[in-house]
Amino acid sequence: MAMAKYSRVDGRKSSSYCSTAVIVVFVAFCLVGIWMFMSSSVVPLENSDLSSQETRNEAKQTLQEGVSKQFDDTSGDISEDATREGGTMPGKVSLNTDEESRKSVEENQEENHGNDSSDEKTDSENEQRTVDGDDGSGNGKDGEMDSREGESNLESGQAENEGGEMNNNVQAESEENSGEIRSESAEGGKNSDEEVSEDKIKHVDKEDISTVDNNEKNQDGNSEPSAIENSAESEENNQTSNEILPTAAQSEILTESTTQNGAWSTQAEESQNEKKWQQASISNEENDHQWKVCKSTAGPDYIPCLDNWQVIRKLPSTKHYEHRERHCPSEPPTCLVPLPEGYKRSIKWPKSRDKIWYYNVPHTKLAEVKGHQNWVKVTGEYLTFPGGGTQFKNGALHYIDFLQQSVPDIAWGKRSRVILDVGCGVASFGGYLFERDVLAMSFAPKDEHEAQVQFALERGIPAILNVMGTKRLPFPSSVFDVVHCARCRVPWHVEGGKLLLELNRVLRPGGYFIWSATPVYQKLPEDVGIWQEMSRLTKSMCWDLVTVKKDRLNAVGAAIYQKPASNDCYYKRSKNAPPLCEESDDPNAAWNVSLQACMHKVPEDSTERGSLWPVQWPERLEQPPYWLNSQIGVYGKAAQEDFTADYNHWKTVISESYLKGMGIDWSSVRNVMDMKAVYGGFAAALKDLKVWVMNVVPIDGADTLPVIYERGLFGIHHDWCESFNTYPRTYDVLHADHLFSSIQNRCKLVAVIAEVDRILRPEGKLIVRDKAETISAVESMAKSLQWEIRMIYSKDGEGLLCVRKKFWRPTVEEPIKSAIV
Repeated sequence: MAMAKYSRVDGRKSSSYCSTAVIVVFVAFCLVGIWMFMSSSVVPLENSDLSSQETRNEAKQTLQEGVSKQFDDTSGDISEDATREGGTMPGKVSLNTDEESRKSVEENQEENHGNDSSDEKTDSENEQRTVDGDDGSGNGKDGEMDSREGESNLESGQAENEGGEMNNNVQAESEENSGEIRSESAEGGKNSDEEVSEDKIKHVDKEDISTVDNNEKNQDGNSEPSAIENSAESEENNQTSNEILPTAAQSEILTESTTQNGAWSTQAEESQNEKKWQQASISNEENDHQWKVCKSTAGPDYIPCLDNWQVIRKLPSTKHYEHRERHCPSEPPTCLVPLPEGYKRSIKWPKSRDKIWYYNVPHTKLAEVKGHQNWVKVTGEYLTFPGGGTQFKNGALHYIDFLQQSVPDIAWGKRSRVILDVGCGVASFGGYLFERDVLAMSFAPKDEHEAQVQFALERGIPAILNVMGTKRLPFPSSVFDVVHCARCRVPWHVEGGKLLLELNRVLRPGGYFIWSATPVYQKLPEDVGIWQEMSRLTKSMCWDLVTVKKDRLNAVGAAIYQKPASNDCYYKRSKNAPPLCEESDDPNAAWNVSLQACMHKVPEDSTERGSLWPVQWPERLEQPPYWLNSQIGVYGKAAQEDFTADYNHWKTVISESYLKGMGIDWSSVRNVMDMKAVYGGFAAALKDLKVWVMNVVPIDGADTLPVIYERGLFGIHHDWCESFNTYPRTYDVLHADHLFSSIQNRCKLVAVIAEVDRILRPEGKLIVRDKAETISAVESMAKSLQWEIRMIYSKDGEGLLCVRKKFWRPTVEEPIKSAIV
């Protein structure tokens, strides 16, 4: 019975095993079917990869012949591999250009190996980078495989792209239509195959980028060529690709990471080792900054270092215009200056010289008090500028020609190229000097002549806010060919001539001082007294009164003096008054230095700067200064060699990248600032465009500003931990070459970016060349400001970023206690 019992159990057991076997066989057939189905979908992808790889290898082989050229010490040329996006260049370019009603889309995908876990797959799924158009559009080409196919490949255990290669498409189209931007590369995108490296390639999600036109989105998927087609096109497209960054062998010209200051001293004591930059960590607080609108008494015209009423109210005296000087808050603001109501995009040059939008600078006081002198008038929705001034009511050009007729040796645009216009008003004098190929640094204080400098900048004329007060002007010694004062309201003759002696410091030996004021041609008792004092003072300074001429059309006169070119007169004076400065007094020290009532000797050694007059313009732009012979340059080479290499480098960058690959309509650009100039090569390379460049030499960098002036350009010293002496919304393009990484260790980057936002006009562009991690931080802040990421690129730890400011302002206000009266 027991046996029978066990026999029944065994029988049931056998039946169960049979059922199980049937199920197993059935499942096996199902799995085989699924495997065959999935294999059929994977094989074409692998074949596509192989075909694409063969095409890429052919393209790479073609490129190898042209990438061997390297940057040599004398030419400053950029090697061709820096100008191509194809081959195996381990960089990434993402470019957005302006084109009406279209949008450029680039999608890059990176797949993991099939043996990754499901969690790992999720973490490393394909990422996309999308860059929106600038009120326009572009065609986005998708040069990689569909992400769903990639997921199937992962699930089936296939390991695609084991070499880490991927297809990368750079859409480089742009066009200008109705005020928008057109680039020369508007015929289509460039495709390239690149090595993927997480530390060099940045990915931006679509939702992080602001969209200008919703209709653009519908066009993104219209053209999605296969990987094979993109790879095949890359060889041809690479022939027109733009220079972005040089190879590692050329990095000394771009990064300055290993440079020293050569023979130049710095403007700040703490900058002895400034060129050995330290990397400062960027805090999450900065990257995720919550922007607010600055609430101040000045409102849309807020200038932090000139509107610090907490300090101004406590000044013991304002006799020497101390209240017009810089008084920066202890903590720079991190809020955004509001826009004036009704603000519009600025009128283009040269029309802007004659009229601007009223609502961009909505101030009428100057029109009321100076309209009869043809300074400015209100004409409907415009402010118009007839081109007059207090001393030239009938137009600046007649006055300019009158001065040259008085002293032909002035030779505008040849011998006299860079001038200083003191008390410039609305800067019509400087604005019309452009027609004579002369560059004028115009300045005036922020005073009762409401918004005079703001008018000038809105017109597209160079100007800064400054005052002849208790501090030296922020310029080196002996750099201006001419100094001009037309009723500039400066008491030159008082206190031993301290203010006129400051002009003597910045005036080039042999240069001219033009004084057009009532004491020159009127006989009122006060005017006669001032003329007598000025005559005694200028004679004791050894200035030669070349001529006194009368402009009969404008019923004014001008006295023109010339600074001596030797020290002979100084030694022959019967009295040492004004005294000669001490030998230890550095005439080039100009940042926050108090005025001294003394004169510096004129350089007489033929190897010293200032001993010889520069060659005539425009030859002086490209010719290294004679006094660089014995110096070591910023990049460690002989200074003249450095100078030439730097210029050649920027000519290549400007012509091959900035003018073609940024999507910037340079015909809409007028006011440009190089935030960290060295030799002025960036500005010099833009010489053929109708722009002017304010070259800013940071106080903690090599003091190369004299070189910039010597080549017929101009600039200023500045500390970027503080606000710049300009009104908000005054520059079209800001260029920062390794600036932000150099100041991170002593300035808050978020405050510097807030200052950039203050200076930059809506729709203006910021171009940043810097270390990749700094580019990442700036990009993050730009996105938080709702700016458009126009282009981003990284290679070998270096990066390039171009962003466009928008009209966006936050809704929450932040009261600035120091700026509220």
